[in-house]
Amino acid sequence: MAHDERRLQVLRAIVQDFVSTNDPVGSKALAERHDLGVSPATIRNDMAVLEEQGYITQPHTSAGRVPTDKGYRLFVDRLSAVKPLSAAERKAIERFLDGAVDLHDVLGRTVRLLAQLTSQVAVVQYPTLSRSAVRHLEVVQLTGSRLLVVLITDTGRVEQRIVDCPVDVTRDDVADLRAMLNAAFTGAKLADAGSKVPDVVDTAPPHLRALVAAVSAALVETLVEPGEDRLLVGGTANLARVAVDPGSLRPLLEALEEQVVVLKLISEVDSGGAVLVRIGEENAYEALAGASVVSVGYGSGDRALGGLGIVGPTRMDYPGNMAAVRAVARYVGQLLAGS
Repeated sequence: MAHDERRLQVLRAIVQDFVSTNDPVGSKALAERHDLGVSPATIRNDMAVLEEQGYITQPHTSAGRVPTDKGYRLFVDRLSAVKPLSAAERKAIERFLDGAVDLHDVLGRTVRLLAQLTSQVAVVQYPTLSRSAVRHLEVVQLTGSRLLVVLITDTGRVEQRIVDCPVDVTRDDVADLRAMLNAAFTGAKLADAGSKVPDVVDTAPPHLRALVAAVSAALVETLVEPGEDRLLVGGTANLARVAVDPGSLRPLLEALEEQVVVLKLISEVDSGGAVLVRIGEENAYEALAGASVVSVGYGSGDRALGGLGIVGPTRMDYPGNMAAVRAVARYVGQLLAGS
């Protein structure tokens, strides 16, 4: 066990040095830079075993070693804990996000902030409509027979529809309609709201039935609107800075452009709030075979509304990036919950 623990320390030291210098790491440098408490010869033996087990490898042109995907995975799995951000860093996150005026602004600021904190590409998924609930429905009369229906979700999303009514409506009709819609839909999950529509139409007073049917039809359209899943991406310029071989960026940039691939990864979040790390070929998408994705769900309580995270080369500061992603997600969740 002592051997294994010591080899893990050697692996940690190799990961840390390689991430900070981008140079393959030799046993002599390890012995000089880290207090591993053993001789350079023992470090060499440990490195030979780590290489044999597939945790480190030797690039062709160098005497040093670099971590493999398997090595990074062991390093991440054995992080005793993700260190929390400092009070100053948390304050900076708070200040930057607090000025946001609406959902789009919150998420736009979130990608900029994450890209800045991690020096990677940041991605944020818009709250999934199906996971949202109705906070309020507003009905505004534009002309005698034309209404504006505004749906506000608990995630701060606002959807608007103009409805042409079959008949002219009075101010009292509009007030009754507003009250009926809010009684029926407030608090309902958007995914379930559509199924409530027939009941609302059936229970409407006869003189309002045609009006309720027209407004409800517009609402259903809003609730099942396709293409709701969107990603905001920020900091792609960070990729150019870390790339040794610009050619290796192309598939990654194309995947980010496609969005579908990255969206699928980012939306597969753990509702328990755990930070997920997928390294290299674990991503199962060819374009991301040389990249790592660090992601977490954001939301209120134990309900993830969407995912956010970063995408970057496998040579990244995992502990720091995991802490930043987790802290930002926590704050965005609080902000959207209105607490």
